[in-house]
Amino acid sequence: MSSPDDRRTARRAAIVIGLVLATLLGLGLLWAVRRVLVWILLAAFFAAALKPAVDHLQHRLVRRRALATLLVFLAAFVLLAAVGALIVVPLVDEVVRLVERAPELARDVRAGRGRLGELVDRFGLRRYAETHGEQLQDYGERLRRPALSLARGAVETVVATITVAVLAYLMVLESPRMSAALLALSGDGAGDRLRRIGRECGQAVTGYVTGNLVISLICGGLTFVVLLALGVPFAAVIALVVAVADLVPLVGATVGALVAAGAAFLHSPTAGIVTLVFFVLYQQVENHLLQPVIMGRAVRLNPLTVLVSVLLAAELAGLLGALVAIPAAGILQILLREADLPRRLFHRPG
Repeated sequence: MSSPDDRRTARRAAIVIGLVLATLLGLGLLWAVRRVLVWILLAAFFAAALKPAVDHLQHRLVRRRALATLLVFLAAFVLLAAVGALIVVPLVDEVVRLVERAPELARDVRAGRGRLGELVDRFGLRRYAETHGEQLQDYGERLRRPALSLARGAVETVVATITVAVLAYLMVLESPRMSAALLALSGDGAGDRLRRIGRECGQAVTGYVTGNLVISLICGGLTFVVLLALGVPFAAVIALVVAVADLVPLVGATVGALVAAGAAFLHSPTAGIVTLVFFVLYQQVENHLLQPVIMGRAVRLNPLTVLVSVLLAAELAGLLGALVAIPAAGILQILLREADLPRRLFHRPG
């Protein structure tokens, strides 16, 4: 017959095993729905950024929440579509011109004429193409195989974008009801405090979006000046591409730099080298000066906190972590201040 101590030990072991299994089950469920969680997180980010505009429009011009939300989202969509048109239309025109000139360019390459012919001769590419024709053809066949996966990825991206937009729209639309329900559960005493916390958290996200736009405009403006001074064609379009790409954390600035440097190299090797040097120097200034200072003022964080939060979040969660690092740090600072945690940790009674 087991003693009471044995039964308590067995009960504790069963509780520990149950907690471990429940934790593993919860982590497994989170991993299984990670894509949906990412969509929800992105939707909440965009909803927090657009909610102040919806609130302002509803209080000043439109009384109906649904109409105000629809107008703000339509305005955001039109703005994004206009920026996309400014980028895509010139690129499509250039692609069409390139396709029309393809036979002439091919003749120039075979004859060693023109800039492409000179490059082919300089790097020995024609001799390589002649001696490795079958191998290049095999590479071409391999490149056709991932076409289906690329098409599937494009469809998934479109679905994800639509889903995030719909979720953000519904979050903004239903935010007053959700806030009212939360305030009703919290009681009358905490209502004003929760409203203030929610307002400050929304301002942190809005400040981050505004600061990010300012940094991207600075990057695009400087890129336009450099490309225009070097005489690179379509400097304005390329600068707009760089500014839009710079909105994406981590990889955006690099992608924009590659696009601009590639266009500059096509114009001349000197322009390409100058553009590369410019972007290497600018990215150092942006990462270690512009982003900490501008984001620190926009989100009301000190520059060191901004830089450390971005580095840690990017290391832990990659692109998504870098995207939400600064507003998350701002929200965490607000919650810690409201909880008065530093005083509670370091205050010694008596």
